[in-house]
Amino acid sequence: MANSRRVARVAALIKREVSQMLFSEIKDDRVGAGMVSITDVDVSGDLQHAKIFVSIYGTDEAREETMAGLDSSSHYIRKELGSRMKLRRTPTVQFLENPLERGDNMLNLLNKISQERQDKSEVVD
Repeated sequence: MANSRRVARVAALIKREVSQMLFSEIKDDRVGAGMVSITDVDVSGDLQHAKIFVSIYGTDEAREETMAGLDSSSHYIRKELGSRMKLRRTPTVQFLENPLERGDNMLNLLNKISQERQDKSEVVD
């Protein structure tokens, strides 16, 4: 039980620190500060790995560029986390797009297609 609280605390701290880094410290042009927000952080039970889920606003091309920028800055972010957090080992950092957002986008596209089909069938009738 105490371990799960510690994992939750570490996850919250990582979320706060990485959000701050994205906002003011990451110099990569592909990572726009207003375009990326951290939605969740999943830390493994042994505190060795951190999956950082992000929500990226913009076109698919902009999302791909932003993810590439985040991936390239992951080493810097891990190094910074190591200096800011008092942990024996700094977790490896992996950025992932929020799966729920992907699902929402897919549902929106399906609804749009369905609406367009309805509109076309009404015009034909």
